[in-house]
Amino acid sequence: MRQVDLDRWHMTRALELAARGRGLVEPNPLVGCLIAQGAELVGEGWHRRFGGPHAEIEALTLAGSRARGATAYVTLEPCRHHGKTPPCTEALIAAGVARVVAAMRDPFAEIAGRGVAELQAAGLAVETGLLEAEARWLNAPYLKLLATRKPWVIAKWAMTLDGRIATHTRESRWISSAASRAIAHQLRGWVDAVIVGRGTVSADDPLLTARPAGPRTAIRIVLDSQATLAVESQLVRTARESPVLVACGPSAPDAAQRRLREAGCEVVVCEGATYADRFDALLAELGRRRLTNVLVEGGSEVLGSLVDAGAIDEVHAFVAPRLIGGQGAPSPIGGQGVAQLDCAPQLIGVEVRSVDGDIYVHGRIDRTAN
Repeated sequence: MRQVDLDRWHMTRALELAARGRGLVEPNPLVGCLIAQGAELVGEGWHRRFGGPHAEIEALTLAGSRARGATAYVTLEPCRHHGKTPPCTEALIAAGVARVVAAMRDPFAEIAGRGVAELQAAGLAVETGLLEAEARWLNAPYLKLLATRKPWVIAKWAMTLDGRIATHTRESRWISSAASRAIAHQLRGWVDAVIVGRGTVSADDPLLTARPAGPRTAIRIVLDSQATLAVESQLVRTARESPVLVACGPSAPDAAQRRLREAGCEVVVCEGATYADRFDALLAELGRRRLTNVLVEGGSEVLGSLVDAGAIDEVHAFVAPRLIGGQGAPSPIGGQGVAQLDCAPQLIGVEVRSVDGDIYVHGRIDRTAN
């Protein structure tokens, strides 16, 4: 096998390993590492949990003395600073690794090319850029958090074949199948926050928890401009068991905010004249807390406002083979909408599959379009 093909083969495996850390390591990046002597795999690992050993350490531990003279394939530039764990550059050098192939450089300020420079100064051959596009796709939420200081925004909805999320009487349980709802619960289990509007809480009285529980416990966030969320709702009644944050506007009465705080909710006042401005302020606050992935579950007004503002990064949509009809039945995305088709957001990396009769569509918003 040619060296270039061998390198791609090993890096593909390293990327597969990295993906196993989703929901477990954020706000750190997903990283996989493979140690090889030619075509022979001698060690592999991935970052399994926040604060735990990095992928390189796991792979080197498994490889032992066979790491000497080997090539390390890692999906992200090795760290060279002391954080929750020691520098991976030092471990690679001490193990006698001869060559390091990194999919991409890490833009994190403490690394940003310094890991590569340290390895090269120690005499290791270092190459970067192999399967970089795939590595960037894998760590898009991490890269967005670094670049914008805001989390990755995932939109999820279930609708009928004629594009309705409820009947004209607002009945919506259940449009999608049990299998589709299980996927939605998995999404809740690896994100940092689940966001809905107050209208959804009033209509459905949801818990917004992952069932069964996933690796993360998401903050349950309600967009409620006047802080009128009912204290009798399931969210407020369970706020002391699982965190609830109410994002209100600057005109929300102090008494209403105090009522929710006394019930166990956190209340955050988001400045801004428009809905989009206040949501952007909320994202900035969540970014300050280093939340990496947030899931927005609607409804129509919330999702429409976010689409209008260009705030959505990723979409998970479940289409059930049912017809509701009715002029008054809501669609998943309200808001102003686009005036011309060539201005409509497009999905890339689209995956489509059947889930117990439903059609599950998953993709990301194309930021290069328009």
